[in-house]
Amino acid sequence: MGIIKAVCISKEKGTRKKNVGEGLLVEGHGLQNDSHAGPWHRQVSLLAMESIEKMKALGLDVGVGDFAENLTTEGIDLVSLPLGTKIKIGSSAVGEVTQIGKECHRRCAIFQQAGDCVMPREGIFIRILKGGPVKAGDGVEILG
Repeated sequence: MGIIKAVCISKEKGTRKKNVGEGLLVEGHGLQNDSHAGPWHRQVSLLAMESIEKMKALGLDVGVGDFAENLTTEGIDLVSLPLGTKIKIGSSAVGEVTQIGKECHRRCAIFQQAGDCVMPREGIFIRILKGGPVKAGDGVEILG
């Protein structure tokens, strides 16, 4: 079992997100008040704290939300999860893995600063099958 380290939102796509500490995952929509939410397959993005630490080890001053992830996790190897894997988030929310990584069409602020970005390789995307609250400190459990 893993843990949620941060819950992040932004008003615009392709920008760093702000850690707001908690939020509401809405069935069929995503993280309430986030620019990425909507009726599509990439409703919520997740990135492991371990991936952020890799970038810090390269000397970058980065933290949660800087890679435009909605949920920063710790203790789960996100990129090893097969498509279709169901994940329980917090006390009641359930998401389904719909995409591993992404193509970076335009270079984000992190890429401009560092010459690299882990989100296209190590971030995952889910759609929300069952809504519920989410906050830093909540558990993340692989359901299968």
